[in-house]
Amino acid sequence: MNRLAFVSCVLFATASLSAEDWPQFRGPNCSGVSKTTAALPAEFSDTEHVKWVAKLGDGIGSPSIAAGRIFTSAMVDSKTIGLYGFDIKTGEQLWMRTWPVGDVDEIHMTNSHAGTTPAADADHVYFYFSTLGMVCVDAKTGSDVWHKELPVPYFIFKWGAGMSPVLYKDLVLFCQDDDLHPAFYAFDKRTGEIRWQDDRNDMAVNYSHPVICETPTGDEIVVAGTGILVGYDPATGKRLWTARTLLRNIKTTPVSQDGIVYVSLQSRGIANQWLVSIDQAETGDKDNKISREETQKFFGERPVPEAFYKKTFERGDLNKDGFLEGPELDIAFLPPGNAAGASYDNPDAEDEFILAVKGGGRGDVTKTHLLWKHPTKQTDHIVSPLVVHDRMLLIKEGGIATCFETKGGEPVFGPGRINNAGSYFASPVYGDGKIYIPSENGKLIVLKDGPELEVLSVNDMNDAILATPAIADGALFIRTRKALYRIQL
Repeated sequence: MNRLAFVSCVLFATASLSAEDWPQFRGPNCSGVSKTTAALPAEFSDTEHVKWVAKLGDGIGSPSIAAGRIFTSAMVDSKTIGLYGFDIKTGEQLWMRTWPVGDVDEIHMTNSHAGTTPAADADHVYFYFSTLGMVCVDAKTGSDVWHKELPVPYFIFKWGAGMSPVLYKDLVLFCQDDDLHPAFYAFDKRTGEIRWQDDRNDMAVNYSHPVICETPTGDEIVVAGTGILVGYDPATGKRLWTARTLLRNIKTTPVSQDGIVYVSLQSRGIANQWLVSIDQAETGDKDNKISREETQKFFGERPVPEAFYKKTFERGDLNKDGFLEGPELDIAFLPPGNAAGASYDNPDAEDEFILAVKGGGRGDVTKTHLLWKHPTKQTDHIVSPLVVHDRMLLIKEGGIATCFETKGGEPVFGPGRINNAGSYFASPVYGDGKIYIPSENGKLIVLKDGPELEVLSVNDMNDAILATPAIADGALFIRTRKALYRIQL
């Protein structure tokens, strides 16, 4: 690339976003942290401090915001997915795009087929749907720019797709660790061309978004996965380093700050998960073994692809007796050389951690760049950590908050209750000295940011919230399952 072209790319990337934008899942660098100086409300409801509300179909994907427009998705009906653009100040619908979803698998009731978050800059909106692939539309009009088909992901359990695109300079980053085609893609923002792709068949199913780690030797793209944290070269997609510090799979997204990547995770052993889910089910034999036939009985009329059996059962069935039993379960469902965390032989191993890894290394940095790692029973398997003001806040199922200092991971406060014993799927966000924590029961808890646990309010939005809120333009944007709200003083 010549110097003029390089400068043009940098100008294109930097001009497309502003400090007040919330361009993707959890906003700037997927951190959940807003730098807004505007006052944000501590007390509100679905009627109080509402500037506008847009009624929508079912959805749990978060809103994204760029250049005065806000974007989200929703199920128009059981056969149609919709992508919407609104004026951020008035709530006026600017455009709506729809696509048929086609033949989609059944998913868990807490998920939604409208479960991904669009990414956006001043010019374009980037949106992923499992049967559609990655699409790019014009941010002003919603008209087509480019479309890239991708392998339709397959999940043996009914978790469903939940990964969203993330923006970095002139790239759209997308990681999909499913049960058949795990891969990490980097698309050219303007054309949809795949700049590079990393085969992630050394991973089991994960739901963790890429984050950017700034180091003295340059930016790195860091993605968590099965057993390992990986640092990628943004230009080539080459794996620069790996830290074998994680567990069986990860559903939380790390936070990168000042060259350090902070992770919280909770992951049970895969072998035990299979035994409990399939062998101990009504359709199971309850003999501590799993066969193809038993697996298909469990999933009923939903056929298990032959490719899945080939990838797992044939690898794990060492004695070729047609059953997966004991350690064979671990071998079947984890790639060779990547067994991490609790296993069939060691079910009592620690399976909840917080940790910090310094970026900038090369090769296996497990021993050289792991700054600290602590077992704790206060992590959640879905809710991502919030790192702000040298503190790492965890929110756990049931409404439990625990805080650690980032220098060494030592406790600051908690565990303590946040006055709402609900289920939590969205991740906390920060703005104006306040921390906003949504729950599935429709309550949104506000904490005062500080070294002590202080609950400012518990606010009722009267509808389930599984989407992480966005903060921009002096307001809080909340996506419930049926609507999108602008909340402000």
